[in-house]
Amino acid sequence: MATEVFLMADVADLGVEGDVVTVADGYARNYLIPKQLGAPVTDATRRRLAKIQREREVAREANLAEARKLATKLSGVSVTIPMKTIEGEKLYGSVSEVEIADALKTQGFEIERSAVELEEHIKELGVFEVTIKLQPEVSATIKVWIVEE
Repeated sequence: MATEVFLMADVADLGVEGDVVTVADGYARNYLIPKQLGAPVTDATRRRLAKIQREREVAREANLAEARKLATKLSGVSVTIPMKTIEGEKLYGSVSEVEIADALKTQGFEIERSAVELEEHIKELGVFEVTIKLQPEVSATIKVWIVEE
């Protein structure tokens, strides 16, 4: 037998807070409900679900607006990263997402390194266009100057 449960928190491999999922009776009765990870679906929980979804939408819109503002600020930014070289143009090592995020941090932008999108690490001197993905639908492109130290 299966039971519909309203998730009160994120549950791995099951869903996120606010989802209505169908689970086995025992799983709901012995695990989800006692640990306050889920609640039986009733009219009251449906109203709560609607309220949580409205709050999530407002928060998502606020995060999206903030990301768009940051993207416009980032669009004209360029960073310079000095690196040691060997044999002229080749770098001793490489420039990865971490170095780019750190260079942005010195300019006052708090960007997670996971937001920096590089196809592969930069291994030579030059100017490169790097995409910073702030949200799934918001990204900005910055110029990264790799110069000899």
